[in-house]
Amino acid sequence: MLGLARKTDRAVAGRFVHDSFPMGHRLRDRSPFAAPKRQVKIPIVIVGGGMAGLNAAWHLDKRGFRDFVLLEMEPEAGGNSRWGENEISRFPWAAHYVPVPAKGESLARELFEELGLFRDGKWDDRALCFAPQERLFIYGRWQEGIEPENATPQEIAQYRRFNDKMAEFRATGEFTIPMERGAKPSPLDGMSMSDWLERERFDSATLRWYVNYACRDDYGVLAKNTSAWAGIQYFASREPEEKGPLTWPEGNGWIARRLLEKLGRYVRTGSVVYRVRRDGARLHVLTEQAEYIAEAVIFAAPTFLAPYLIEGAPRADGFQYSPWLTANLTLDRMPREKGLDLAWDNVIYDSPTLGYVNATHMSLATHVERTVWTFYWSLAEHSPEDARRLLLSKDWNYWKEAILSDLERAHPDIRQCVARIDIMRLGHAMARPAPGFMFSENRERWTKPLGRIFFANSDLSGFSIFEEAQYRGVTAAKEALGVVGRS
Repeated sequence: MLGLARKTDRAVAGRFVHDSFPMGHRLRDRSPFAAPKRQVKIPIVIVGGGMAGLNAAWHLDKRGFRDFVLLEMEPEAGGNSRWGENEISRFPWAAHYVPVPAKGESLARELFEELGLFRDGKWDDRALCFAPQERLFIYGRWQEGIEPENATPQEIAQYRRFNDKMAEFRATGEFTIPMERGAKPSPLDGMSMSDWLERERFDSATLRWYVNYACRDDYGVLAKNTSAWAGIQYFASREPEEKGPLTWPEGNGWIARRLLEKLGRYVRTGSVVYRVRRDGARLHVLTEQAEYIAEAVIFAAPTFLAPYLIEGAPRADGFQYSPWLTANLTLDRMPREKGLDLAWDNVIYDSPTLGYVNATHMSLATHVERTVWTFYWSLAEHSPEDARRLLLSKDWNYWKEAILSDLERAHPDIRQCVARIDIMRLGHAMARPAPGFMFSENRERWTKPLGRIFFANSDLSGFSIFEEAQYRGVTAAKEALGVVGRS
C-alpha cells in the first residue's frame, strides 16, 4: 500500500509483514481446526522453529539422532531471528547480534566453531562488528558510543562507581550466560532496577537514561518494571573488554540460515500445532497436515502457549511478554549527518524508540549509497496489554508517520531519503523479567518436564537472548534423548 504524504514529501511504499496474530488468536480462543489427514509415528517432535527449536534439532542431529521432526507455525523458521532480503541487502527482522561468547560459554563456541566463525582460537574478522559500532544523537549531533559525552565531573564519578559495582557483581560468579550456570536466589529480584539505582544513590540523569535504555533494548521493558537482578545481569554477565559483537547484514538470521541449511530436512513450516494430547507413554501432536505420535515432545514455542495447546498443562502465571514493532526502511540515499558518520547501531537520546541498525554496515564496498535500516520500538512505556491493543488498532500509515517523525530528530531530510517502510508487529516478542519473576516458583516450574514434554523456550530464563535460547533447546534435547533411549 502507499502511505499518504505531505506535498513536499516523496511517496513511501510499504505494508505490514509476517502478521501471525490471527493464527495466535485462533489458538488462544481454542477455535476448531481440521482433523489431521494422516498419522506419523516418530520418536521426538519439536514444537517451534525459533532459536530454541533449531538448536534442539542441532543437538539431536549432532548426536546422531535423526528420527525427529520440527514443526513451525510460520511460513519461515527462525522466530525472532528471521530475516529478509531486497535488491540492496539482507536485513534482520528482530535479533541482530550475538556478543562474543566468553571462554566459559562452550555451547555457543561449539556451534560457532562448527559454522566456521571460530577457528584456532580466533574469531572471523568478517563477523566482528566493524567500526564505528555505536553512536548516539545528543546535543544536536552524533557522538561515538551510547554513553552520553559532556558529562559533569559528578556524572563521570557516578559512571565510574556504577562500573565498579558491576565488576563486583561479575566477580561473584552469579551473573553468567547461560544464567543457570551461576544464578542464585537473590533479594535483588524483589526490587526494580530503578529502585536499586535510587538505593545506591545513582541520580545522574544520563546514567539513568543509559540504564533505562539497556533494559528497553534487551528486555523490552522500562527500568522501573525490570527486576534489579535482571538489570544487573545485563551489565555484569559480559566481560567489559570483549571484542565484537558478532553481526551480519541479516543479523541473527545468518545463524538461522546456516542452521536451516544443515537441518532443513527435519523442518515442516506452516504446521500449526493446535493440540498435544497425552495417551499413556505416547504423545499425540496434532496439526491439520498430520497427527504425530511421539515418545517425547520438545516444546520450544513460547511458554504462554502451553496451556492452550497441551492437555493438562497448568496456567503460565507470572510470564509477561513485551510487544515490539520493528520496521525495515529502504533508503535510496543517505541522509545528511551532523557529527560522527553512520554507525552500525544508531540511537537517539530520550527517544521512546530504540533507534536502528544499518544492514550495509558490514559491507566491504568503499561507497554505499542505498541501504536498509532496521528500526526497533519496544513500546515499553505501555503495559503489555495496552501495547498489543495499540499495535493492532493503528494502521500502517500511523506507524510510518511515527517512525519518520522520530527519525526527523536526527535526520531532518529523512523523508526525502526513504522509499519503502515494511513493518512487523510482534505481540509477544520476548519475555519481561519483571521484579520477583526471576527466582519465582512460576518460572522454576516450567524448567521441569511435564511427563515426557520438555520445555525449551528462552522465556524459561526470564529474558530472550540467543545463548539462553540455545541452552534451553539443547538441554531439552538431552532430556528427550534420555527418555527415548530408555523406551
